[in-house]
Amino acid sequence: MSDTSINMQAGSDPVEAGFGDYFALLKPRVMSLVVFTAFVGLLVAPVSVHPMVGFASILFIAIGGGASGALNMWWDADIDRVMKRTQSRPIPSGKVTEGDAFAIGITLSAMSVVMLALASNIVAGALLAFTIFFYVVIYTMWLKRWTPQNIVIGGAAGAFPPMIGWAVATGGVSIESVLMFAITFMWTPPHFWALALFMKGDYSKAGVPMLTVTHGRKVTRTHILVYTLLLAPVALGAGFTSIGGPIYMATAIVLNLLFIKGAYGIWRRDETAAEADQYRVEKAFFKLSLLYLFLHFGALLVEGALKPFGLGGW
Repeated sequence: MSDTSINMQAGSDPVEAGFGDYFALLKPRVMSLVVFTAFVGLLVAPVSVHPMVGFASILFIAIGGGASGALNMWWDADIDRVMKRTQSRPIPSGKVTEGDAFAIGITLSAMSVVMLALASNIVAGALLAFTIFFYVVIYTMWLKRWTPQNIVIGGAAGAFPPMIGWAVATGGVSIESVLMFAITFMWTPPHFWALALFMKGDYSKAGVPMLTVTHGRKVTRTHILVYTLLLAPVALGAGFTSIGGPIYMATAIVLNLLFIKGAYGIWRRDETAAEADQYRVEKAFFKLSLLYLFLHFGALLVEGALKPFGLGGW
């Protein structure tokens, strides 16, 4: 199907794309997570940066994240047309052509990497470039359609922003930034597998080899519990480093207990009960997973914000 035919409604003129349609290409919800975690990584770093440098850096990180989203939508346009939850995106809805999405993604990728390197340092720019490459090439073009471990390995792409923020301030990588990366990396599989439990039909129809499609929901439930148990010590471990403190540790303990409880509840479920209540437990766990990541990084942000006043940290 050509771009022209995609952009034609039955018996009408081509759909006119607006600013909102082009902005939607950048996956603003994903971009907001990128901005937030990168900002936390920047703020909790032991080296302060000029406010204008910090603002510019976060802006270019956000643009780089958005560029990744545009390239992801360009490559996955065929899948997005099949899956119910993605059919309203700019390309499958016929508002933006695949060619335009590719041009926007490539242009913004190059601009964001170069400008971040100029605004902060080469290390931060290189990390952003690798993040875009990893998300678009390694995850989107390769892993997503090839292996049920797609979201496990591909989750690294979404875990890099706090490392980039840290590198903006320090010019390097440390145990603290690695642990911030690890929290998001280990959180990604149970988060997306919970979604896949009640969206299995969509993934199956689109031919995406999610774990629920290739190994079934029972195996997926076990994987969610295992990764949740592995995530807890990583999240708690960050609390013993220079970015941690009593506020973060209290938050991490409560959230990880709730997360483990939720994962255990999912593991115990059988499909008859899940279908009977329309995956109520699974949906609740998915919502909790969103809160889990936000509150962990929010607690780190509070610790970092209080340090200048002698209140944050240990």
